[in-house]
Amino acid sequence: MRILVADDHPLFRDALKLAVCRVSPDCELVEACNVEEALQHLEKTPNLSLVLLDLKMPDCAGVEGLVAIRARFPLAPVAIVSACEDRQQIRKALALGASGYIPKSASMDVLAAALEAILNGEIWTPLGDELEVDTSLERLSALTPAQLRILMDLQRGRLNKQIAFDIGVTEATVKSHLTAIFRKLGVVNRTQAVLAVQSLMDGAA
Repeated sequence: MRILVADDHPLFRDALKLAVCRVSPDCELVEACNVEEALQHLEKTPNLSLVLLDLKMPDCAGVEGLVAIRARFPLAPVAIVSACEDRQQIRKALALGASGYIPKSASMDVLAAALEAILNGEIWTPLGDELEVDTSLERLSALTPAQLRILMDLQRGRLNKQIAFDIGVTEATVKSHLTAIFRKLGVVNRTQAVLAVQSLMDGAA
């Protein structure tokens, strides 16, 4: 078992490593202090057992880091570990494919129990069974990993030709994905798509 701990605070990375070792003493741990490092580790080892991801990092704030990982590595299980305990934020992360959401305020016993549950394939959050997702978030969760990646490129101001080159497809394929994205988000153009997704992802901490 190999787990990636992605957090910019060394002390909390150490706390996470202790919790992981309690659950799986023989686990191999990999560390990253920002999202870009996490993506590089996933590029080298895409079959990680779990990614433990902080929401607030130097190069990415909020659920953007989760979206970036899910877009490029849709099979990688990602659990959020965050100081933000807002219910809407938790539901937002789950809607975007997070395998769990662990508050940083959790005790070591709770942290270990949450990790054990997530590694066993369960979805763990401090909300218990309150996992309802509102309609606006369901729009995001309806996007495929490829569409999420294209949407992130739209936010960066990338042109169709650049997006096609980045993901290794034709411009026609990108245009087809954009049509599907617009439909799922209930918008009619690129600008509206970017504004819509930004409004959904704002407010993260």
